[in-house]
Amino acid sequence: MSRRPFRIGRSNTGFGLFATRPIKKKARITEYRGPVLDHETAVRAENRGNRYLFEVSKNRTIDGTPRYNLARYANHSCNPNSEPIIWRGRVFIRALRTIKPGEQIVYDYGTDYLRNVIGRSNCRCSRCRRRRARRARELRAAKARRAARLSRERRAMRKAVRGTPRRAKR
Repeated sequence: MSRRPFRIGRSNTGFGLFATRPIKKKARITEYRGPVLDHETAVRAENRGNRYLFEVSKNRTIDGTPRYNLARYANHSCNPNSEPIIWRGRVFIRALRTIKPGEQIVYDYGTDYLRNVIGRSNCRCSRCRRRRARRARELRAAKARRAARLSRERRAMRKAVRGTPRRAKR
């Protein structure tokens, strides 16, 4: 059996981390690893399109691009079950609550990443998908109510027109 309490698998957003056994609350899951970059190098990497940068401080950023960095597969969620913890210049992913086997390990990337990279309307976490589905249901129901009201009004107009006496022709 693997030492790691998770596996890498397919998710709605590409690859993701999934728990293989229960992970207790506040347990360290994995470390976000990679070369440490200074601010200027990190800005250049970001401009080249690197999306695996984790800012530890304003002068230090971890480049999580290497494949040995398994924490890079933990996806964003607006309703996270884990969180990043910065401890002595290292970043660990820690469980916020007990994570069940088969559940995806996700944490909140922050508002800057959500706004600038993902986009609020493109977030594919379960919470945002449910919110968009509920909004679509509400819009469909409002459209159906509007169509029914217009149909009733048209019927009433036709009935009113039929009920008025016609003028006799001369």
